[in-house]
Amino acid sequence: MYRIFLVIVATMVLISCKKNDADPGTDGVIIPESVEFQSLANLLIATDPATPAGAAEISTYDPTTKRLFVVNNTLATGVNRIEVVDLSKPAAPAKIAFIPIATYGGLVNSIDVNNGLLAAAIEATDKVSDGKVVVFKTSDYSVVKQIPVGSLPDMVTFTPDGKYILTANEGEPNDAYTTDPVGSISIISVADYKETRLNFEKFSSSAESLKLKGLRIFGKGASFAQDIEPEYITVASDSKMAWVSLQENNAIARINLVTRTIEEILPLGFKDYSTAANAMDLSDRPANAIVFKERPNVLGMYEPDGIALVPFGTSPMVITANEGDAREYTGFNEMLRVGASGIALDPVAFPAPAFWSNTKNYWKEDSTLGRLNVTTTQGKEGDVYKKLYSLGARSFSIWNGMTGQQMYDSKNELDTKARDLGIYPDGRSDDKGVEPESVATAKVGTRYLLFVGMERSNSVFVYELTNGGTPVFLQYLQTGTAPEGLLVIPASKSPIQKTLLVVSSETSGDIQIFGTK
Repeated sequence: MYRIFLVIVATMVLISCKKNDADPGTDGVIIPESVEFQSLANLLIATDPATPAGAAEISTYDPTTKRLFVVNNTLATGVNRIEVVDLSKPAAPAKIAFIPIATYGGLVNSIDVNNGLLAAAIEATDKVSDGKVVVFKTSDYSVVKQIPVGSLPDMVTFTPDGKYILTANEGEPNDAYTTDPVGSISIISVADYKETRLNFEKFSSSAESLKLKGLRIFGKGASFAQDIEPEYITVASDSKMAWVSLQENNAIARINLVTRTIEEILPLGFKDYSTAANAMDLSDRPANAIVFKERPNVLGMYEPDGIALVPFGTSPMVITANEGDAREYTGFNEMLRVGASGIALDPVAFPAPAFWSNTKNYWKEDSTLGRLNVTTTQGKEGDVYKKLYSLGARSFSIWNGMTGQQMYDSKNELDTKARDLGIYPDGRSDDKGVEPESVATAKVGTRYLLFVGMERSNSVFVYELTNGGTPVFLQYLQTGTAPEGLLVIPASKSPIQKTLLVVSSETSGDIQIFGTK
């Protein structure tokens, strides 16, 4: 009887430990999971090590089969497929199969898994035509369904309840800018695979008021609906609401998934580089001279790429990676360097300092603002620029998901911390600095973490999200070249019962797997 009692007690302790995502110590005491991450493994996804670019953009994980699925568009070799990786031993991942994609259209841009189903967002071979979502079984990779969606589906995700598949259909123009598809959102019911497609035409009557708040509508000959380019989606935990980044448009849209309507466009405004807290290095010259200075009448367009939700609190808070992106096509290019002859600066807005005696405009010198890339679509009065608008905000931000009010911005911390760590890419100072690309959140034990991937410093910064609203920096992780996708595998679904972070790097074509200590 006493032995039976001991077995029952031991079983209860183990169950309690599992429920709390913690490890039992040797004395039975629950040890909270560490929030410090360490590198476990690195795996080359590209099929040719000499030409890896384009592979390993996005990853997703199926806990049932313990398989990782990774996009592999190795452009130089024409590879277009989804790699299947055995992740049962995260310290020794191994490629075991692949799913060819070319038969379904063009490149695969994004993937997601839910309940044994793998959804892949695939663009058309000519990009401007409608794309599709192809649903596979994770067990044998057989096709379940092919569903048409809008042009250039750039991101796909299941809702947390698994009832819907959502895609952000970017609708980019062709290179000549003679065809510009409508940007849209697809909502696909998993029960019958029927698609509801939403576009932004109903907001065209509010275009002027939205532009005054920071929305950018500027495409060559494009209607309002054509100009909107959805980029990335995050979904509320109850699956009733979603938020979509509109990167080139400098805004976020809120989607009601119950009514299947776009409720609101939330313009994000602009970042002021004239303050000490926002001081940036805005020139790559002279080389390796990293100088953070305030610059009056220079602003950053937030233009978020990846977005996520703060995983606690009663009000929805959206986190954005403020990467920035330009429209640069043969038929229309919005960008120009400040030092170019096509930029005339207003002498009142950009006065020369007292010591300056050179005939050349001080602010057009390479060492000041001459190398900075700015948009030619705003900031002008007539032919003279009174303000300069650069790409991205070189930061991550937290926004109220209902009002669009900014609750927090990391200001210049990503760049200055990268400088202090010796990983700041000074050659990108004239463009977007460290270039924050993606964000992801996770609950590790009782603490909430934020991961910020930075494409140009080849790193991920780990922060703790606090109830006070100010994220606290914890750690930096060195990654492959140009990290694109961040995937958090929670301890409850992890093959080793510890939280994993999978970083997909598109230029080096590999994935890095990190785990808590």
